[in-house]
Amino acid sequence: MTETLFLTSDDVAGLATPAEYVERVANGYRQRGEGAPAEPRTALFGDDPAGMLTSYSAILPEDGYMGGYTYSAGFGAGDAWFMTPLFDADSGDPLALLDGASMNPFKTGATGAVAVDTLARDDAETVGLIGSGAQARGQLRATATVRDLTAVDVYSPTQANREVFADEMIETLGVGVTAVDSSAAAVADADIVITATTAGEPVVDGDELAPGTHVTAMGQYNPSKRELDTTTIERSTYVPDLRDRATQDAGALLHAIETGVVTESHIHAELGDIVAGNAAGRTSDDEITVFDSGGTAIETVAAAGMLYERAREQGLGSTIEFAPASDALTGK
Repeated sequence: MTETLFLTSDDVAGLATPAEYVERVANGYRQRGEGAPAEPRTALFGDDPAGMLTSYSAILPEDGYMGGYTYSAGFGAGDAWFMTPLFDADSGDPLALLDGASMNPFKTGATGAVAVDTLARDDAETVGLIGSGAQARGQLRATATVRDLTAVDVYSPTQANREVFADEMIETLGVGVTAVDSSAAAVADADIVITATTAGEPVVDGDELAPGTHVTAMGQYNPSKRELDTTTIERSTYVPDLRDRATQDAGALLHAIETGVVTESHIHAELGDIVAGNAAGRTSDDEITVFDSGGTAIETVAAAGMLYERAREQGLGSTIEFAPASDALTGK
């Protein structure tokens, strides 16, 4: 039997700062750029009741970890459940099983921040944020660790939500955050635009993007839904987290390809290629860059490995036992 650490969301909450998530996730993407294996999500859909079962995986050899996410969303519970198995990349031993819910906005936000750090202008200081939920919170907190922000405009359809979000982020970040009345108002004059929505149709008009803007889109990973319009894709240097994921479920890119605006060759490089120095990031102050973040196990394994280390140091969690196949896989 092998003892495996089980960590609840409460166990891992607060174990790392947004900046520490960014550092580990950046290192994970560098490993990806240097050849670390990672596969895009597999999503299975149920109709009655409606729901989605998703999984994806990656190996980060330098960190010594491999694993990923398996989660369900919807179905009868109408909720989501995140399980993160973490294995030793050398021995294959099951090291930990994490309830991955509480870390989700932090590791996803860290991925967006890695993209901001590699693709946004060095002097970028203003953010236009569309969305005011947990993922928007994670994106903004992480972005604030890689750029010295001076102002944030946030829009989401419900006025109360965006106003509460603005007040909370003012207190958290010590930066001026203003709730605005439209996505156009959020995007206007923003150096960095972040979309963190559940919208099925574009929330950004590419004609309204100023030269030099960086855009991170992270709210949709569905071939029939998109947060960015075709103009945004066409005008941009387009960078996904994984090339294979982008051609599978990045709705904004797929729509632009289907309408003949761009081809698959419009994909500039994966984020990991840029972090590893194998491809150029931003090459001019006037360039519009887009990072399409649909979620991968790269950030999941990087974050889970860090939390596992911190939890062991602090004596957190409980243990469960797994039997090796050599003992249990008998057919008796």
